[in-house]
Amino acid sequence: MLTLDMTFFLIAGPAVIFAGISKGGFGSGAAFAAASVLALVVEPGLALGVMLPLLMLIDVSTLKPYWRKWDSQAALLLIAGAIPGVALGAALYKVAEPDVFRVLIGAISVGFVVWQMAVRLGYVRAAAQTLSPAAGAFAGAVAGFTSFVSHAGGPPAAVYLLSKRLNKTEFQATTVLVFWIVNIAKFIPYAFLGMFTLQTGIANLVLAPFALFGAWLGVKAHMLVPERLFFAVTYVLLTVTGMKLIWDGVT
Repeated sequence: MLTLDMTFFLIAGPAVIFAGISKGGFGSGAAFAAASVLALVVEPGLALGVMLPLLMLIDVSTLKPYWRKWDSQAALLLIAGAIPGVALGAALYKVAEPDVFRVLIGAISVGFVVWQMAVRLGYVRAAAQTLSPAAGAFAGAVAGFTSFVSHAGGPPAAVYLLSKRLNKTEFQATTVLVFWIVNIAKFIPYAFLGMFTLQTGIANLVLAPFALFGAWLGVKAHMLVPERLFFAVTYVLLTVTGMKLIWDGVT
C-alpha cells in the first residue's frame, strides 16, 4: 500500500526532479534512479507505477526542444526491439514476487555504475565501429525489458547510440523520442497489472510540478552543466540505493 505522507513526498519530490533533469538533458541515463529511490520506501510495483506517468509527462515536455533533431534510423531500430522487451518484462512481472524486482532494480542500479566506471577506467572500451542494425534491435530489446522492470532503459540504448558517434543533441533527442514511445507501450500492461491505484494517481498530481521543473532544468543544463558532475552524483546515489534494494530483496 502506498502511504502519501510527508516522508514519501520529501523523498519523492527531489527524486522526480532528478529524473526530469536526467531525461531533459542527459540522455535518460540516470532517470531510473528515481524509481530506485522510491522502491526503498514503497513496494517496487507501486514505485514503478508512480514514476511512469511522471516520466511520460517529462517525455512530452521535452519533445519540443529536441523535435526532429534525432537520428531516425537509430530510433526506429531501438523502438522495434523495445516492444518485445516490454512484453517480456510484463510476462515476468506476472509471475515474480516483489522481492525479485527489488533485487532486479538494485542489480541494474549497481551494474550501471560498475559498467560506467569500467568504461571510464579503460577496462571496457566503447565500440570502435558503428554497431550493426541487429545489434541496435537487440539493444532495444534489452532497453525495453529493463525499462519495464525498473525504468532503466537508458543504459542499454546508450551502448548502441554511442557507437553511432552522434553529437550531444542528436543523442539526447533520439533518447527522448525512443522512450516517449517505449513509455506509451508500457502504460497499458502497467494498468492491467494493477500498478496504478488511486494513491499513485494522487501522488502523480502532487508530483507533476516537480517533474516539469526537473525537465525544464534538464533542458537548460544540457548546455551548461558538466556531465561529469551530474553523473558523479548519480553514481553515488545509485550505488547506495541499489545495494540497499538488493539487501532488502535477499533478506
